[in-house]
Amino acid sequence: MFSEKKQNQFMEPSVSQNRINEGTKLVGDITSSGFFRIDGTIEGTLEKPSKVVLGKSGLIKGKLVCGDADLEGRFEGELHVSGTLTLKSSARIKGQVIVGKLSVEPGAIFNGTCSMQDGNSAPAESGSSNSSSLFDRQHRLKKAEAAGTTSA
Repeated sequence: MFSEKKQNQFMEPSVSQNRINEGTKLVGDITSSGFFRIDGTIEGTLEKPSKVVLGKSGLIKGKLVCGDADLEGRFEGELHVSGTLTLKSSARIKGQVIVGKLSVEPGAIFNGTCSMQDGNSAPAESGSSNSSSLFDRQHRLKKAEAAGTTSA
């Protein structure tokens, strides 16, 4: 009785699990709603998986958009994680990262930019610029003109 409960807990991610084994290289765009375990190489875009685990031998070059991610291998490109990004000690990250929460173990290498967002807002699209930022001078000037003042 007790062992059945434990088996169900460990079996749950494998229900819709996708696995890219070591020695496998995929080039192109992948869209999925399931869990991903990557020990091989992906060059391209991987979008909307619930969770991604990048093993020590894994490599992703391109764009990754997901709910949660645990990275032990190498990542180069754009990383959009709406939930928690966990960088293990063997992780090597290079590029632009947008996360909800970030956990970094000592030894991980992180070279790039990082923006943190709350869990309610969607990550910005990679090609769009945030010209309506409160810190954008042109935006402040337009807002001031609309309010009837001319201070910059």
